[in-house]
Amino acid sequence: MPWFDLKKSLLVIGLSLLALESVHAAIALDRTRIIFNGSEKSVSVGISNQNPQLPYLAQAWLENDKEEKIGGPLTVLPPVQRLEAGARSQVKIQRLAQVGQLPQDRESLFYFNLREIPPRTDKPNALQIALQTRIKLFYRPEALVRGGGQNQVPWQEQLTLSREGERYVAHNPTAYYVTLVDAQVRVGGASVADFQPVMLAPWGRQELSVGARTLGNTPVLTYVNDFGGRPQLEFRCTAGQCLARPVADAS
Repeated sequence: MPWFDLKKSLLVIGLSLLALESVHAAIALDRTRIIFNGSEKSVSVGISNQNPQLPYLAQAWLENDKEEKIGGPLTVLPPVQRLEAGARSQVKIQRLAQVGQLPQDRESLFYFNLREIPPRTDKPNALQIALQTRIKLFYRPEALVRGGGQNQVPWQEQLTLSREGERYVAHNPTAYYVTLVDAQVRVGGASVADFQPVMLAPWGRQELSVGARTLGNTPVLTYVNDFGGRPQLEFRCTAGQCLARPVADAS
């Protein structure tokens, strides 16, 4: 399954004779990923009810990297809450004592899930839909928490590519997860068709989904940073080895 930063699924909990043309989430998150720094006891995530007329319940929980529901070493409070029409609230992700059992030399991956539960309707043949949103949550041990200096070089710039047969293999030499979401043949070019997003684990490697001939000798890869931004890296390849440099003014 592709490693998308934001995953949404539909839960049909009613019956309708009408076709569904468009669906919009009522309960919205204020971000597309969560960074839980080991120096913090908790992280608060903003949620809001985008429906101007109806109250909704918001149900939240965490999953591990195998997409299994968990009760620790992090927990969500409250697991269920009611949001009135147009209201805003927060969900707190709190650390438990077991957090010390996580690796302290690398990030750990979790998933934060938020499901909206609509009010019951008395209308006949009505279709009620609950949207579920899932985003990545990265637990970052205190030893890996970086300062906010403007001159600090992003760790993603340490990525390298190596040509192995007909494909490029991306190498992540860092203790952080890196998500690549787009590829171009050159700076300012169009996105490469059939490129599949990929998430590199700490010190991980993974083959890219498109051929090396398609990407050429100066491939440009887009990654997602802590704030949901999408900076780009331009790779210069020599003898099958490619080093990265940032693309100026990339967004």
